[in-house]
Amino acid sequence: MKKATIEDVARKANVSVATVSRVINAQGGVRKSTEEKIVQAIKELNYVRNAVARSMVRKETKTIAVIVPDICNPFFSEVVAGVERKAIAKDYFTMVSSSNESKINERKLIQHIIERGVDGVVVTTADESGEQLKPLFDLRVPIVAVDRVIKNYQVDTVIIGNREGAYEAVRHLIHEGHKDIAIIRGPQNTTPGYERYNGYVQAMKEFGLDIREEFIGDGDFREDSGYEIAKKFSQLDTPPTAIFSSNNLMSIGALKAIQEMNWKLGEEISFLGFDDIEIATFTRPQITTVSRPMRQLGEVAFQLLYDQLMEENIEERKSREIILTPHLNVRESCKRKIVL
Repeated sequence: MKKATIEDVARKANVSVATVSRVINAQGGVRKSTEEKIVQAIKELNYVRNAVARSMVRKETKTIAVIVPDICNPFFSEVVAGVERKAIAKDYFTMVSSSNESKINERKLIQHIIERGVDGVVVTTADESGEQLKPLFDLRVPIVAVDRVIKNYQVDTVIIGNREGAYEAVRHLIHEGHKDIAIIRGPQNTTPGYERYNGYVQAMKEFGLDIREEFIGDGDFREDSGYEIAKKFSQLDTPPTAIFSSNNLMSIGALKAIQEMNWKLGEEISFLGFDDIEIATFTRPQITTVSRPMRQLGEVAFQLLYDQLMEENIEERKSREIILTPHLNVRESCKRKIVL
């Protein structure tokens, strides 16, 4: 398809090339109604040939938006810190919002962002279909997905090797002699939720171990769900000897339940969590975790967004996916089970 030229824009808006140029270069002296016609023509013709034109269409603000599910979650706080660090270095202001894992809230936030005007968006979406993000795509606002993928659109994405991290975690428990391993899994409609569960399944199958239905707890990445599921595990007639928790907040809830039930951590029950929570090294025994380079996630996300902002022909670029590597921190909460 032939690229639109400034002459095409002028013809469509029924103005001179000089008038289009004045609008693109923000020189003033053009009626607001005429400017609006030119902007509309640029959008309809996908005429975005250089940074100046793109800034005019997007009304450059030197502001980016970051949308996360829960800003109180230490993981997302660290990701945002990584975004901000890189943004400040490039003279960008960061506007942070939390969707509370609600796609309805996220849709409202998107509308608010559009009304206020931002240059780009970093998002951990509550709905991976990307349906609620469609207004941003329609306006060609640069987007980068963090921690979760956007399935129906081509966007730059930075994630962690979730399956790999979960597989290594469960394999560690198996190598310690555990066979009855339970999982507190996250929502299966999210990339971290199903990829970590798949890592658990992969390890269990690889070593010929049964995946028992009563050992699968459906959590929601929040503390209360981890607490309730761990309590149920402890009350089973034959409880698990080890628990793998799929995120930090659920791990905190599970550890509270283990303490309440006087279930001796590291002796009666081994525990391993995905995400290196702050209390992991303060407890006794210390908690074995899968850690993620959280700030690096945010830093890479901003760099991907900034690259888009600097692109002259963003419509022609191919989306990129960057996968960062998790790390298993072996501590004291996973005691070797002696097989008699």
